[in-house]
Amino acid sequence: MHVGGRLVHRIGHADVGKRVSVRIRLPDGGFTDIVGVVESWANGVLAVRRRDDSVVEVAESGIAASRVVPPAPPRRRGGRPSQAP
Repeated sequence: MHVGGRLVHRIGHADVGKRVSVRIRLPDGGFTDIVGVVESWANGVLAVRRRDDSVVEVAESGIAASRVVPPAPPRRRGGRPSQAP
């Protein structure tokens, strides 16, 4: 998401359906990251579905950096694996 200290915006309309990491600017001057699958991109707004199934709308103008990321690893079911005695 950054090259030589510069933030880089690397996703585009062709990345709808892919898992991405998007860094957005906050009103206080900070940043936050959103990771999920781009569901749509229209009129300068991206809809990103997070792992918890919530959808976040992101204004294209608020993106500081972005990139396509690998698919999420499968979630583990159950507790911790049993340990050998």
